[in-house]
Amino acid sequence: MKLVLAVIQDADAAALVRVLSENAFEVTKLASTGGFLREGNTTLMIGVSDERLAELKRHVQQTCRTRTRLVSPSVPMGEQGEGLAADPVEVAVGGAVMFVMGVQEFVKV
Repeated sequence: MKLVLAVIQDADAAALVRVLSENAFEVTKLASTGGFLREGNTTLMIGVSDERLAELKRHVQQTCRTRTRLVSPSVPMGEQGEGLAADPVEVAVGGAVMFVMGVQEFVKV
């Protein structure tokens, strides 16, 4: 058995939880914050048998997509040069980060 922590964008959370529930995966949803944009995201805790791990990964990959965003680079005040324009930069955000851990014991009471 594995415990999967999947960190995903809030925009993908409802769709992924629905897909996983429809396919008999038990999911616990946690609100979280992080990443280099310091925005809210969602962490899902999913217990899964070794045999269904590939299926879980496929659902996450098909549901959570990468998007591009324009962000303004932050330059500390002491390092700003005269006439330096902080043009927005396009960056890729989203997708999913999955941590797969072995479970020594699982007890449901």
